[in-house]
Amino acid sequence: MDKHEGSAVPQALQQHLQQLSQQFSERLRQELPHLAQLGGLLLEADDIERKRVLLELRHQLHRLAGSAGTFGFTQLGQQARELEQHAERWMERQSRQQQGLNDFISALQALGEQPINASASSETSESGRKPPRHEDGSRTIYILEGEAAIGESMRQTLNNFGYQAEHFNSIAGLDAALQQQTPDALIIDAKLPGEASCGLHYASQLRERLEEPLPLLVLTDQQDDFATQLQAVRAGAMGLFSKPVDIPQLESRLERCFSQQSGEPYRVLIADDDQDLASRYSLVLRDAGMLVEILSEPAQIFAHLRDFNPEVVLLDVNMPDCSGPELAQIIRCNDDWLRIPIIYLSAETDISKQMNALIKAGDDFITKPISDNALVATVFSRAQRARLLSIALARDSLTGLLKHADIKEQVAIELERSLRSGDRTSVVMLDIDHFKRVNDDHGHAAGDNVIRALANLLRQRLRRIDSLGRYGGEEFLAVLPDCSPEQARLIVDEIRQRFAELRFIADGGEFSVTLSAGIAGTDVNSDAEQLRERADKALYAAKHGGRNQVQVATPEEHRG
Repeated sequence: MDKHEGSAVPQALQQHLQQLSQQFSERLRQELPHLAQLGGLLLEADDIERKRVLLELRHQLHRLAGSAGTFGFTQLGQQARELEQHAERWMERQSRQQQGLNDFISALQALGEQPINASASSETSESGRKPPRHEDGSRTIYILEGEAAIGESMRQTLNNFGYQAEHFNSIAGLDAALQQQTPDALIIDAKLPGEASCGLHYASQLRERLEEPLPLLVLTDQQDDFATQLQAVRAGAMGLFSKPVDIPQLESRLERCFSQQSGEPYRVLIADDDQDLASRYSLVLRDAGMLVEILSEPAQIFAHLRDFNPEVVLLDVNMPDCSGPELAQIIRCNDDWLRIPIIYLSAETDISKQMNALIKAGDDFITKPISDNALVATVFSRAQRARLLSIALARDSLTGLLKHADIKEQVAIELERSLRSGDRTSVVMLDIDHFKRVNDDHGHAAGDNVIRALANLLRQRLRRIDSLGRYGGEEFLAVLPDCSPEQARLIVDEIRQRFAELRFIADGGEFSVTLSAGIAGTDVNSDAEQLRERADKALYAAKHGGRNQVQVATPEEHRG
């Protein structure tokens, strides 16, 4: 749905949920009398037939116990759960006590005769909803820093990274700006000398005033002070940085905060034999911004895992033909799917049975009925952790960019795509100038900050469709689809200028670094490796031409 529809979104959701509730009510009008009929068969059945009927009764009662509460039939769900447990006891004992059997049949008949009226309305929630995504990629950062020189330096450096940063040296100035526009993040000095209120106290009050919490980073002279850290966390801080502030590290934390907000929708696969219940779960999760597929046939699990690539799997425990734990074990047999969290959904309340299911292959167990709030929060938290883990495994640990093999693969993919479409694609090799000197003069920690800063700057300045990787050491490789070498040169040269303006802090002093880059454009005569080699030769030419420049591979270089 369009994010600009406003209140129409929850209204449409309510209409869909109401429709599902009506369908469920119609289903009850058929299923409840059928339960009473099955109960009647128990009177004349022999032991074999009685076991078959009890198995069918237990399965239907289990489904009813799990779904009724979700659709508002709370009391009915509780009654079904009690009768399910009664059926299990009968199956275990194979009791022939007539009075107990009569009581069980009477309870089934009473269940089938009760009016179909929901005892509670369905609730929906914004819990777990991800903040809306920014389409243009730019972010507004407000800085509250009482020392003008520090605040202005931070503002200028963050602007070089591609943010729209504004500096305020007083609470009154920031308050006035907040009345006009809500930023994407706040950076606040913990102390604010000269103000009646300290920065952390103001941040706590501001958090209560805002409708949605903002990413908050705190600057302090006392980072090792536990009381300051505790107060910062209580104010909602997502990062604490000591002065003088290492801006590349601060920007890296900002990027991490934003990536959690604006990533692709989480993908959730639901396997439940109750289609009405699965449809309701799907609606609720999709309204929370997630992509959802429903698995109706367990044998299709391989296609769903391969094509949909879910980040969370919700499995009903008791399904005919293939149980949830069995399906979970099938998933776990493939190493490629080990990272996917599996959440069991079941009306089962026996702790030992829950633990047995978890030991086999699961990660979490949710007892039906589950509220919409709890469903969204549980799935969201699991999906978030799964994605962070996947990123950590697939990305370079220092920069968060693609690793060597993955970025090389992107060159081949984009080359093939450009040959099909006829559009030009540019490949860019970038290298930090005199990087060994940085490590020798300032230490490897400072060198890591320089590498991370360039990675962050490239990520900010390039498009979402561009691929970016750490090729090795201080060298980077970027692939820019639908971009000619001439266009790429303008983009990369601006990045070169911005990078040269960054100031790095080491041993109480400041230093700056430059970069060189080489660019090659796709053509019908070059394969992926030749394309990368042409860009590398252009980089070599930039280095030998004096560094701190961008060179484009010429046709003569290609023919040579």
